[in-house]
Amino acid sequence: MTKKITIAIDGYSSCGKSTIAKGLAKALEYTFVDTGAMYRAVTLHMVEHGIESTDLQAVKNALKQLKITFAYNAGRGASDVLLNGKNVENEIREMRISKQVSNYAAIKEVREAMVAQQQEMGKNGGVVMDGRDIGTVVFPHAELKIFMTASPEVRTERRYKELLDKGDTISKEEVRENLAERDHIDSTREESPLRKADDARILDNSNLTMEEQLALVLGWVREV
Repeated sequence: MTKKITIAIDGYSSCGKSTIAKGLAKALEYTFVDTGAMYRAVTLHMVEHGIESTDLQAVKNALKQLKITFAYNAGRGASDVLLNGKNVENEIREMRISKQVSNYAAIKEVREAMVAQQQEMGKNGGVVMDGRDIGTVVFPHAELKIFMTASPEVRTERRYKELLDKGDTISKEEVRENLAERDHIDSTREESPLRKADDARILDNSNLTMEEQLALVLGWVREV
């Protein structure tokens, strides 16, 4: 395969979208764009500046001040998120942001601003992008669309372990409730709700290792 394609990966929180996207990008030598991190960066700015998601005018004004970019971190072997030039990779993963991100991501103007940036990043192909509306809104004509899912139990366990490893003090029930709430908001919001594109392939990775997932998806890439 010589032509560089666009790969759109959508799905629920804590399904391993970013992990498989990073693995794919590395194997194919493509650019990886974590769109969820972009919405988290927006949320971080709003929270730290006391801007409520219900204050639409303040949100719109704040968006004009935001520049979100990615910078490769050799130590992690992945890209970090920069918010107005500041590395915020760790802050955007905190539970205080997880609890708020779906509220800001549901705002029309926020989505329009991020989608415009995402489309610019991927306009020439050779990109793997994951999020909630990549195959339906950002790149509806992507050559390969994947919709990821996993059982609630598996997703809760993954997210709980991730937060514990980062030193967060939280109960497994809090994690389960947060994931359920985010699923509801993401799937029922008016702007670009989370849904499977008609031509997307489903990847349920509840019982698949990372190696098995990567091998499966690389097979799909070869079929394009």
